Amino acid sequence: MAVNLKINNIDITVPEGTTVLEAARSINIDIPTLCYLKDVNEIGSCRMCVVEIKGQRALQAACVYPVSEGMEVLTNTKTVRDTRKINLELILSNHERKCLTCIRNQDCELQKLSTDLGVLDIRFDGENSHYEVDMLSSSIVRNPNKCILCRRCISVCKNIQTVSVIDANERGFNTIIGSAFNMPLVDTPCTNCGQCIVVCPVGALHEKDDTDKIWELLADNKKHVLVQTAPAVRVALGEEFGMPIGTRVTGKMVTALKLMGFDGVFDTDTAADFTIMEEGTEFLNRLKSGKNLPLITSCSPGWVKFCEHNFPDFLDNLSTAKSPHQMFGAIMKSYYAEKKGIDPADIAVISVMPCTAKKFESKREELAATGHPDVDAVITTRELGRMIKQAGIDFTKVEDSEFDAPFGEASGAGVIFGATGGVMEAALRTVADILTGEDLQHIDYTAVRGLDGIKEATVEIAGTKVHVAVASGLGNARKLLEKVRSGEQQYHFIEIMGCPGGCITGGGQPIVDAKTMMDIDVKAARAAAIYAEDKSMTYRKSHENPIVKKLYKEYFGKPCGHLSHNLLHTHYVKRENY
Repeated sequence: MAVNLKINNIDITVPEGTTVLEAARSINIDIPTLCYLKDVNEIGSCRMCVVEIKGQRALQAACVYPVSEGMEVLTNTKTVRDTRKINLELILSNHERKCLTCIRNQDCELQKLSTDLGVLDIRFDGENSHYEVDMLSSSIVRNPNKCILCRRCISVCKNIQTVSVIDANERGFNTIIGSAFNMPLVDTPCTNCGQCIVVCPVGALHEKDDTDKIWELLADNKKHVLVQTAPAVRVALGEEFGMPIGTRVTGKMVTALKLMGFDGVFDTDTAADFTIMEEGTEFLNRLKSGKNLPLITSCSPGWVKFCEHNFPDFLDNLSTAKSPHQMFGAIMKSYYAEKKGIDPADIAVISVMPCTAKKFESKREELAATGHPDVDAVITTRELGRMIKQAGIDFTKVEDSEFDAPFGEASGAGVIFGATGGVMEAALRTVADILTGEDLQHIDYTAVRGLDGIKEATVEIAGTKVHVAVASGLGNARKLLEKVRSGEQQYHFIEIMGCPGGCITGGGQPIVDAKTMMDIDVKAARAAAIYAEDKSMTYRKSHENPIVKKLYKEYFGKPCGHLSHNLLHTHYVKRENY
């Protein structure tokens, strides 16, 4: 049903149920917001989006107020402007205003609002709250002194991810966003997914910065420093330099890393091909034996930790295959070290990931196949962006270059790991060829593609019907596994990614502000770039990758063999769920 109304004396028609904010945006009238985030947090608490509605004495929050027939809205009166400015000044009065040294300087929604609304002074500079900064997590730093109580982080943690480790404690002036009993995040069932970071409009939440450690390693002449980049990084890094969302910058990224001084610049997609060989073989073995089905993917460390806390009865269903970047580290400190004649202790493997949970993962004691950590440090896409700027590299102008051989050669199957459904599709491409004994040409398994939170499909391969499911976002993982646990649904193979949409919107990816998220489907733009790169690859199946063939022939022997099991597989632990 259509609704007719006026906004700033402009006649418009919008669908019933539309909010005033959405109606205004449909005619390019911008109403400022702060706590609002489309599909995540729509509570009207910050009062930055207030508007006048004729016939009503009180101002209304446009982000939650529905349109009605004949409504007349005014978005830019003196009363509205003055009220918004006062509200903003009150928020700023209890905010740690160290903008120049804040990690979100020039990428802060509060800072931008202050400029847009002409805040030149703080008239209400009274008592300030002072809290200890929580830096104990290996992945996430939480600074309550910068928090503006918008509650976006609470909403994504509780409603989207269903982890629920943070909430509003105390009341009134003493309100603080934190864990129960103000425990540090490290002592909670936090999965380190970092979704709280990407929704935070200010610098109250950010990744644990490891850039200084990387610079130190690069300056150490005794260290042979290698870097690998995940598939989702190449479709997002450009945003850190003003390029459109979904721009592929693979070649520029490689050039920048080489200019920074790494001894080898490699592609995690290559390791993803090894993951498919190991995980695909594991699936075929389980399918044949009928044991520990469904097989559930293990690439997402946020999901793995979530499983350890919430679904320990499914740990035997998890693939024992390490995630691709951890496999890569193990290969570098075994096969590569032997070929190069380098002591593994002198090799440092750096992972550039779209994921904050990878920081925690790299510190797991069991991920040290050679007696040394598989991966020495993890930095996010955002951290790499900062390092490139620190190095004085003009990213938009550098020429493209190629990953270093031989671990720069990857298949399209490895590339699509970055999007939800990608691991499943990559596995099916290889499993189908093995089961049929043919080189199948129709390899786009579109049934498992798309950005729906849960996808289900039945794929018939060589007369065998394989029931599969894909979930992205931990809340969707919970829904799916509860159905499996109850016996309501049965599958052979399940892919789970901890972040909604998969790695393309991981906790370490570039921050996208609320206004942009109203206009652009970030997940769709980045996913489209991922699949475009897949289409451009010479090889599109993991088992066709020449370096994969070479290593199994010369070194590992066979997938899931004795050596590959020791180097490329892991185990999991049951954790408390408070």
